Amino acid sequence: MKHAIRSGEELCRYVGIDPETAGVLENRFPTFVPRELANRIKRGDPSDPILRQVLPVTNETVEAAGFVSDPVGDLNASQTGGVLHKYHGRALIVTHGACAVHCRYCFRREFPYSELNAQKSKWAPALDYIRNDATIEEVLLSGGDPLTLSDASLAGLIDELADIEHVQRVRLHTRLPIVIPQRVTSELLNLLGGTRLGVWMVIHANHSQEFDAAVDASIKRLRSEGVTVLNQSVLLAGINDDADTLIELSKTLINRGVQPYYLHQLDKVRGASHFWVSPQEGRQLVQQMRESLPGYAVPTYVVEEAGEPSKTPIVS
Repeated sequence: MKHAIRSGEELCRYVGIDPETAGVLENRFPTFVPRELANRIKRGDPSDPILRQVLPVTNETVEAAGFVSDPVGDLNASQTGGVLHKYHGRALIVTHGACAVHCRYCFRREFPYSELNAQKSKWAPALDYIRNDATIEEVLLSGGDPLTLSDASLAGLIDELADIEHVQRVRLHTRLPIVIPQRVTSELLNLLGGTRLGVWMVIHANHSQEFDAAVDASIKRLRSEGVTVLNQSVLLAGINDDADTLIELSKTLINRGVQPYYLHQLDKVRGASHFWVSPQEGRQLVQQMRESLPGYAVPTYVVEEAGEPSKTPIVS
């Protein structure tokens, strides 16, 4: 992460395109792209599907109706010590604010991490909240990205959760096995394999081009340790809004033993309106996926609506 690319112009130079032609414009949401991911961008191609996910462009300054700073109601669901509690039976710990890549459509691009993260208070209030609610059987570790924590810090948190009798599962939402696959170390595997908790990992890939030999190896190592690996994607204009791309992504996932989990309707976060694909188009794409893939390879197409008790399926 220390060697990550930190500006749109630098990224353009790295992949051989003209920043002016690409419409680069830095803004309040800083650029952060690890070179491991940048190396999978096709040189000289301003429409590359990985590049479009991470390059800051002028379209981010467009004010669009309905696109707001907190589109999924995180702040209303915020509890003590960096806990978000939206759904019955599970709660989410905002571990901290660091991510291994800044996706330009991120629904937490304006989240107040400096105020609402569990690491700031050394986990204690978050753990107390979970301890005091016996309905919480599953704890999600998110952020930011929980795998940007050190192994020692992550181990301490998971050990504390394992000591809470009613917690049965821990779920890590992370982009790191995709963007910096070297993060899946022997130490991390020993940690995840050594807890009494059921361990689920939700990775995030939107296009099959994000996979290479190193990513494949990281996933294989996780699965060999008994970690269940799921993938969630976001439906993004100009990146994966065609059936062939989504079908190829699902095939890439299932061939590596990763379960396609959710295909998210874009959260209406300010600065991301240029990624919008209508639900009508999305339903058609998912129907085409159903016609080409086995049922287990078709992710559930959902939207997250603030205040609702679950993700809302978008169905025909």
